[in-house]
Amino acid sequence: MKRVALYSSSRTSLPQVATVTTEPAPTAADAASTVSPFPSPKRPRLLGWLSRHPRVSAGLALLLCGGLGFVLALFAQPAPWRVTQGDIDNAVRQSLEKHPLPSRAAKAYEAVSASVVRVYGYGQADEVKPVRKAVDKAKKDAAKGKAGEDESSDEREEGTAIGTGVVITEQGAILTNLHVVSGTSRIKVLFADGTESEAMVVGRDPRNDLAVLRASTLPDDLKPATLASTRDLRPGDEVIAVGFPFGFGPSTSSGVVSGLKREFRSPTGNVLSNLIQFDAAANPGNSGGPLVTMDGAVVGIVTAILNPVDQRFFVGLGFAVPIENAAAAVGVPPF
Repeated sequence: MKRVALYSSSRTSLPQVATVTTEPAPTAADAASTVSPFPSPKRPRLLGWLSRHPRVSAGLALLLCGGLGFVLALFAQPAPWRVTQGDIDNAVRQSLEKHPLPSRAAKAYEAVSASVVRVYGYGQADEVKPVRKAVDKAKKDAAKGKAGEDESSDEREEGTAIGTGVVITEQGAILTNLHVVSGTSRIKVLFADGTESEAMVVGRDPRNDLAVLRASTLPDDLKPATLASTRDLRPGDEVIAVGFPFGFGPSTSSGVVSGLKREFRSPTGNVLSNLIQFDAAANPGNSGGPLVTMDGAVVGIVTAILNPVDQRFFVGLGFAVPIENAAAAVGVPPF
């Protein structure tokens, strides 16, 4: 029901009063018939499906949690330790302190020792007398209490020359010095494994003071030495000399190559040329033994020592025939 607005008779206008219309309250039917311009959001199908399958939902939740934990653990691990050169050097140093390696000379000797033989020459030749005197002196010194070793009965025979040889072929060819066996009536050799055998000279090279021996009996495990060319040999290179100085041995001494292409005149007047000069100790009995590099290869045959006096002991000048010359005496190229 509308109300009629009242107006004052005064000329001053009063504020107009809005007409108030009383409307009935909306009913439930009216509310239901009202349509919202914004549609209500629908529930995703996956969530609806998961709500109907709680066990699957729980399994997926556990799987997601496990994967998340793995990723977090992976990123939580510290960065891998990078190995530096200093770490490697420290490890090698500690290992060598606990297990020191053998010296280079020891490894060279080990490589050639099985190929070195002891040579006995029996007879009255002038060539054997100086060596025999030196051996006799060594025996007397040993009898006085100095370090020495027992000698066999054969070594005590008059006129025995003691020298050294080295096996250079699988067939058992033995290189030694010609002056060790020259003029002897009988030759015997003793191999590294203890095999003892008669031997005979099958080749001679007087120009290089070399002889080739062939033993009648050879060891089952005969091992020839490795030969190396002297082409790359230089003064200052380390070498060892292996032999039976004064009958003691096998003995080894180490030194360096002192020079190349040297000449030497032997006491008999024979001139040897193209020799290797070395300073590894060598004495009577070393003759015919191998001169060996640090990798265990034979590069020469020890043939002489130089001494300005008559005592024939070592003063630092030794000479060896290059292996190329020595192999030529065998008649087989060494390389």
